[in-house]
Formats: sequence, C-alpha cells, structure tokens
Amino acid sequence: MSEHAALLDVAREAVAKATEIVRSRPRFSVSAKGDRDLVTDVDTAVEDALREFLTAETPEIGVLGEERGRSGDGGGRWWALDPIDGTANFARGIPLCGISLALVDGEHSAVAAIALPYLGVTYTAARGEGAFANGERVGASNATELPEAMIAVGDFAIGRLAEEKNETRLRLLSDLGARAQKIRMLGTAAIDLAWVADGKLDAALILSNNPWDTMAGVLLVREAGGAVIDHDGSEHTVGSSSTIAVAAGLRKEIVDALDRAHAVVR
Repeated sequence: MSEHAALLDVAREAVAKATEIVRSRPRFSVSAKGDRDLVTDVDTAVEDALREFLTAETPEIGVLGEERGRSGDGGGRWWALDPIDGTANFARGIPLCGISLALVDGEHSAVAAIALPYLGVTYTAARGEGAFANGERVGASNATELPEAMIAVGDFAIGRLAEEKNETRLRLLSDLGARAQKIRMLGTAAIDLAWVADGKLDAALILSNNPWDTMAGVLLVREAGGAVIDHDGSEHTVGSSSTIAVAAGLRKEIVDALDRAHAVVR
C-alpha cells in the first residue's frame, strides 16, 4: 500500500469518527466567535477528537484546525481540518454541512476526505488516484456554456474590509446571474467543492481561501477532472487568495467574469 493510500485510510476513519459525534449530539450550545461568526460545542468536540486521533495515528504530521489552530511540526506536511464546515447551517438544523479533512504536502493537497453527515455521503481522493463518493468514482461536469451552468458562490465576507470585498461579490453575482442557468449560495465550501467534483455543480466561486475550508475540496475537484484556480486564473495553491473550482470547459468564461468583477473595484 502506498503512503497516500495509507493516509487516506486514516482520513476516512477520522471523518467517520466525526460523523458519529455530529449525529450523536442533537442538542448543543451555540456562541459567537466574531462578527456574525458562530461556533458550537460540537465543532470543538469534533476537532478535539480528531486532533487526538490524527496525532496518535500520524505523529509526524502537524494539524491545523479552524477552532484550535496549529499544532505539531510536520516538516511541510499537515492536516487541514474543518470540524463542521457550514456551522451556521448546522446550528439551524439545515443539513448542508460537512467535515473537511486534507493532508497538505507543500503547496498542494495529497489526501482528502469530506463527510456529509446528514446526506450519507463521504467524498475521498488521493493524489493521482481519482475522486470517489462512497467508493464510486465521480467526475466533474462537461459543461461548456454559462447558460447550462449551475454555479455556487461562497458566503459574503464579514469582519474587516467586508464592504469592500463584498463589492466584488455583488458585481460577480450580477454578471453571472444574468447569464448562468442558476446561482446557488449553499453556505459551505466543503459541499460547494465536493459537488463540483461530483458534477452536481459546474463551478464554485469562493473568494477566500482558508485551508481548512478548501484544501480537501480542491484535491477532489482536480482528481475529478475539474480545474481549481485563483481569482486571476493562476493555478490554486494553499497560499492563493481565492478558490475557484470549475468544470474545465467553463474556465475561460469564469476567469473573464472574475476579471470584470475585480476590475470595477480596482
């Protein structure tokens, strides 16, 4: 068994453990951790459990979690963990949320697992091995024209410089909303990206790049035959400012729309 295959087994087991925790906690507390930014005690319970599990299974690899920050020295390799991506949905009983876990090696992801605990699906990928949903291979869509494209757009910015950042989002929504088949805002980057990999969405435009939110989904999309780029069209890395996942046939049209949206703000 290759190292990536072995580490994918670890990731798959980790998100299965997380799913059990999420589904076993019908009652939970909700608190604010910033401007319109929520956390529940299930988020922290999942992260603590997975951090302990990953550290025991792979002590040579560091961990970066959304709620507890970074621990360990992985020498360029680290697990990027979002214990519940879509916390606002979860807190309101909306079943669109997921556990996102990626092994980041250098600038890119090598292993990914995204579990959707209320939808009964786990997406997995290892570099060079394809993308899978519950063990069945998935592929990005073949869309080539915007009028046939369903596009997810990430949440509006909050906190510092939110107004300026959201001008770009509003321009982008106006542009694509006039031409795409449908625009969706699902409230979870993990699902946005997993569903681009699965061909359910034709593009996901996330104008931010928190590694715990995006790095698992980025690998899934690439392994499914889609493209993932920064807002300027350059190839996406862990240091990118945006995460733009798109069916390969729509890449130019999406990059052009992003250029127009950013040019107006500049």
